[in-house]
Amino acid sequence: MRTCEEPRPPNGQSPIALAAGQSEYGFAEKVVEGMFIVVNSITIKIHSKAFHASFELWQLQGYSVNPNWQQSDLRLTRITDPQRGEVLTFKELTWQTLRIEADATDNGDQDPVTTPLRLITNQGRIQISLKRRTKDCNVMASKLMFLLDDLLWVLTDSQLKAMMKYAESLSEAMEKSAQQRKSLAPESVQITPPAPSTQQSWSQPFGVSPNASSIGQYFDKHDMKESSYHLLISRLDLHICDDSHTRESGALKHGMLGGAMQLTFRRMAFDYYPFHRAGDACRHWVRYSEAMETRGQWAKKLVNEFQSKIEKL
Repeated sequence: MRTCEEPRPPNGQSPIALAAGQSEYGFAEKVVEGMFIVVNSITIKIHSKAFHASFELWQLQGYSVNPNWQQSDLRLTRITDPQRGEVLTFKELTWQTLRIEADATDNGDQDPVTTPLRLITNQGRIQISLKRRTKDCNVMASKLMFLLDDLLWVLTDSQLKAMMKYAESLSEAMEKSAQQRKSLAPESVQITPPAPSTQQSWSQPFGVSPNASSIGQYFDKHDMKESSYHLLISRLDLHICDDSHTRESGALKHGMLGGAMQLTFRRMAFDYYPFHRAGDACRHWVRYSEAMETRGQWAKKLVNEFQSKIEKL
C-alpha cells in the first residue's frame, strides 16, 4: 500500500454485484459474505514519503457473526429491512499475533539517525458492522471496533519522537481524506424500497413469516446512525525509557543517568465519530452518559449563535 498525495475517488458500486451482473444486494453478495477465511500469515507494507511500515499477522481468521458477535446460522448474520431498503451485516477478524514496524525513509524529512518503531501484540480482533443500500450495495454507514487484550509496549524517547513525526506526516493526507468524505456525505438519504423478490427471503430463517414492525424494531436496535471507529485495550503497560546513554552525545558523557517512566492504563477506549455534526444528539454513542447531554446542549447553543451571526452577515 502507498499513501496518496491526493485522495482517490470513491470505489462506487460493489465489484461483486457488478461481476455477477446485478445492481442490488443479492445472492452473489450473500455467498461472498458467508465465506470463512483462514490465512496462516499475511504481510502488509505501507510506503509514505516520510516513512515505511509493515504489518504482519499470523493465524488470521475472518467470518460472519450475528449482531451479538457470535458465530451462528448465516441467515442470522444479516438484517434486511425491505421498507428502508437497507441491510446490516456483521463481520469479525481475529488473529494470534500482530507485529507492527515503522522506520523513516532515506529521502524523508526525518532525522538522519532514527530508531525503528516496533510493536508486537498477542490475540486481538476487529468487529465490523456495515449498513448498505440494497438497491446499489453502497455503504451508508460503518462501525469498526479494534479490541486488544493485555498489551506491553516499550518505547524509547527517540522512538516516541519518531512516532510523533510519523503521525505528523500522515495528518495532511488524513485531513484531505476526511474533507473528501464530508463533502460526499449526503445531507439526507432518500431510501427507495426495492421491488419484492425471492432473494429477500434469505434474510429470514425458514419457517418464520416476516413481520414489518418486528423487523423494523430489530433493525433499529442494531442500526448504525453514523460511521464510527473505536479502539478498546483491556490493559496497556507503557514503558518509556531514555536511550540517550547509548549515543556518544548522551547523558553519560555529562555524568548523568537516563530515566524511565511506566504508565498503566486499564480499559482504555477511544471513540471517533468523523461525521457527527456539532449540536446533534449523541444518545446512540457507544459510551453515552448524561454528561454528554449537557455538553450537547452547550454545543447546540453555540451553533445556533454562529448561524444567527452568519444570517446577519
